[in-house]
Amino acid sequence: MAGDAPDGVTFLGVRHHSPACARLVAATVSALRPAYVLVEGPADLNGRLDELLLDHELPVAVFTAYRDAGRRHASWSPFCAYSPEWVALTAGRGAGAEVRFIDLPAWHPAFAHRANRYADADQRYAEAVRRLCATLAVDNVDALWDHLFEIGPDDGLAERLAAYFDLLRGESAAGEDDTAREAYMARWVRAARARAGGRPVLVVTGGFHRPALVRLVAAGGEEDGWPGVPEPEPDAVAGSYLVPYSFKRLDAFDGYQSGMPSPGYYQRVWEDGPQRAAEALTESVAARLRARRQPVSTADLIAARTMAGGLARLRGHAHPGRVDVLDGLVSALVGDALDQPLPWASRGRLAAGTHPAVVEMVAALSGDRVGRLHPDTPLPPLVHDVDAELDRHRVGPAEVVELDLTVPADLARSRLLHRLRLLDVPGHRRDSGPRVGADAVLTERWSPSPNPDRLARMIEAGGYGPTVLDAVTALVEERVVLLGGDVDGLATLLFDTALAGLREHSARALDAIARATGTVTDLGALGRALAVALGLWRHDRLLGSAGAAPLGALIAAAVRRALWLVEGVRAATAPADRGRLAALVAVRDALRYAGPALGLDGEAALAVAGRVAADPAAPPDLRGAALGLRWSLGAAADPGRAVRALAAPGTLGDWLSGLFALAREEVVAGDAALLGVLDGLLAAMDAHDFLVALPALRQAFGWFPPREREAVARHVLALRGADGPARDLLRLDVDPVLVAAARALDARVDAVLAREGLWEGETA
Repeated sequence: MAGDAPDGVTFLGVRHHSPACARLVAATVSALRPAYVLVEGPADLNGRLDELLLDHELPVAVFTAYRDAGRRHASWSPFCAYSPEWVALTAGRGAGAEVRFIDLPAWHPAFAHRANRYADADQRYAEAVRRLCATLAVDNVDALWDHLFEIGPDDGLAERLAAYFDLLRGESAAGEDDTAREAYMARWVRAARARAGGRPVLVVTGGFHRPALVRLVAAGGEEDGWPGVPEPEPDAVAGSYLVPYSFKRLDAFDGYQSGMPSPGYYQRVWEDGPQRAAEALTESVAARLRARRQPVSTADLIAARTMAGGLARLRGHAHPGRVDVLDGLVSALVGDALDQPLPWASRGRLAAGTHPAVVEMVAALSGDRVGRLHPDTPLPPLVHDVDAELDRHRVGPAEVVELDLTVPADLARSRLLHRLRLLDVPGHRRDSGPRVGADAVLTERWSPSPNPDRLARMIEAGGYGPTVLDAVTALVEERVVLLGGDVDGLATLLFDTALAGLREHSARALDAIARATGTVTDLGALGRALAVALGLWRHDRLLGSAGAAPLGALIAAAVRRALWLVEGVRAATAPADRGRLAALVAVRDALRYAGPALGLDGEAALAVAGRVAADPAAPPDLRGAALGLRWSLGAAADPGRAVRALAAPGTLGDWLSGLFALAREEVVAGDAALLGVLDGLLAAMDAHDFLVALPALRQAFGWFPPREREAVARHVLALRGADGPARDLLRLDVDPVLVAAARALDARVDAVLAREGLWEGETA
């Protein structure tokens, strides 16, 4: 247990973003009239409390960014109207107290593994919470909290909270990070007590820390002056800024892992109390469902409220709580069987397949409030530079941007938009333009994409640097280091830096890919890197990418490595893999477009392809792709003969996937010999074999774009001597898998009837 609090100091342990705790803080400040109110929060912000306490529209957050040679960290300290920390600051200042943050700065190594300062500690006392939930028959810590504190009376709340957190902390060992933070906060408390002259001191921290702080302050002596605030290392870049926040970002159902879920609901609890919040939640859910043309009758609402009230009484609640209302709504509005557990029975993002009505319930709980900063709030330089750069390049916020990349001014506009895309600054969405593995595209189109989080994203990106160029440069440098030997990620970064006009950083990404090429074992990742390098090499003048010589060396090395990896794949029954087929497509394109200029060994590639095509231990898709590689490069090939050797239902479609991926133009443009052999093989299959082969066959023909698929259909009609538009073969009213399954079922029924002597087959 924590023991008795030292004289003159009142410790309130709270749960972050709890209306009940916020009410308790306000009442305690009013009753005590303390000299000091000390709050868990970043001590390096004490000189900027006037900025924090401007007349913002909540929620807002303190965003902190830190970067040095060995570490990059970003974190948020969010506040909404019912955050106990926010109420402590505002009520304390209103009562004439001196208010101070007393925790370590957010960039400190003690927060290295925490993206949110006000993260719940329930993982640290999970076993105790589990036992309490089992004893009180509730699903999780959120339902437990509501049951014990949020919808009950405020009488005795401080004592109940102290007992709760003493129990939980008593079974949990603090780690080094928490120990360092608590020792630092205790120094602030001792200093405030020494300076208070006998007047009360109020300390508001997360409940997990309260027992330790009581013990540390009672055991310690007086503190001479306020503790010093740690400062970053001289070579580090660190800064904190206020950012507008949103209820969506604050919600546990959207992935936020601290404080209470369902901020829209708890805002109503804070403003109007639990009874009115329950009624408002029911009304909001009904309005959302009706707006989406979901039938919700008055009788449904009456049933939902009746059920919620009954559940509240059954569970011993004075008023319907959040879970009572939600369970009542589900019972009244959802008549279908649910494939997923109800999301309020756990925490985290909604699972795929969640019932649409339940999704609307969670959205109503979350709310759509977005904060707004006071106009006098200082902003990082990047925000002003983004606006200035957009003005300079004549990119308006509501403008559709059509660009001709051969025009220098348009190319500069494109590069600015790509830099903002890399920085995750919303505003415009790229609809078309140069793509990896495609022929050169000389135009680009961007559409307006308004986002309420735009200012917050710009402020957060400001942690990388004061200007767009500085920030995107720092971001790319960081990503090159973090990606290490990930050639797939490095290839994407290489293409992005080329689009953004960052020649120096394109070269760095290129060097990193070149270093990793000799050891990479993922054929798909290597193929994507090769496709990027080849695209940049072919269109260097358009994209202004790194010099042709380094790109050429990378292409040559990647082709050699890919062919070596292809020959080593052994999995005779493996299904088709689009990643490795795309890698061979990149090899083919490199040999076709860059082979003579870069001195690529085409004969060696054809020899590898010949060995793989004839290797029974190689996967069927690679065997088909190897034959397709030879065919597409002009070498002798007999696909009709080869397809007969792999005509088994379980391998035919995979082999064709490889062939079509590498030589679809040859299949369409050549004579109908291959299609004739294939037509005969399929016609000879019984219903069962065809059903086995069909999924892979559909995947194989998916390599053909619509126009080429129509050309294949014309070949099939010609083989059958049939007339009519080829497009009719491409449009089926029924899923072919369903048709094949029905035929297979008919065959099994016929076999059973014949076996029992009930049917002897069709009569003439």
